[in-house]
Amino acid sequence: MPELPEVETVRGGLNQLTLSQEVTGGDVLLQRTIAYPFSVDEFIDKVKGNTIATWHRRGKYLLAELSSSSPSYLGVHLRMTGQLLWLTQDQPLHKHTRVRLFFGEKQELRFVDQRTFGQMWYVPSHVAVESIITGLAKLAVDPFSPEFTVAYFADKLKKSRRPIKTGLLDQSMVAGLGNIYADEALFKSGILPTTLCTELQLPQIELLRTAIIQVLSASIAVGGTTFSNFLSVKGVNGNYGGEAWVYNRTGEPCKICGNVIGRIKLGGRSSHFCSQCQS
Repeated sequence: MPELPEVETVRGGLNQLTLSQEVTGGDVLLQRTIAYPFSVDEFIDKVKGNTIATWHRRGKYLLAELSSSSPSYLGVHLRMTGQLLWLTQDQPLHKHTRVRLFFGEKQELRFVDQRTFGQMWYVPSHVAVESIITGLAKLAVDPFSPEFTVAYFADKLKKSRRPIKTGLLDQSMVAGLGNIYADEALFKSGILPTTLCTELQLPQIELLRTAIIQVLSASIAVGGTTFSNFLSVKGVNGNYGGEAWVYNRTGEPCKICGNVIGRIKLGGRSSHFCSQCQS
């Protein structure tokens, strides 16, 4: 599933390629991809004629601010396998293409989604975005926000008796973090994934907060991670996978101590760790 670095990589690419361009039309190939409005014809009709002012990211959500006298929004969540690709309209359709938005010069923004869990929304002006894209209301602060302080993080952690790995995947604790970067941040901060949130001491919380920001920044710098489906808007793989400390490295030697990287299941998700470097 694309996590914060992958979504941020897509946001950056969209801001390079789509700004000030008018949506001239579109086509919805899978109706359930459109979460709002419920009529796909209405969705295309509302988006058509708008230009894109800028793309924002909130957690793992993308929001295109559409230029008008009162801004409306186009929302996207890639979920597990979603891709937003900037292509020419004459390029062959991938069999998992779900939505096409047409622009001038025969360009299009194509939403490809193998598992079909991804969603798109049109949010009218004068309507609170969170009232339509309800998942936004449940998000914690962004790791890159000034509000993501040690005090804020400590307050969130003290309210949970879950293993820290499970807690980090909760978007109401840290927005945008997922399986890959939770494992990486826990390794860098020397904390076992099974440690309970309430057991963490303030110095550990400070280390973990710093590690979260560091691993996310490192991944954004190399275009995110591609282990299976993720592609940038230009169709390029992310390169962080080759730099990972523990994620997807079960049985390989730790890059720090040489100990074998272990793997356990927590909350139905795989957790990768070094039992020597993490305690």
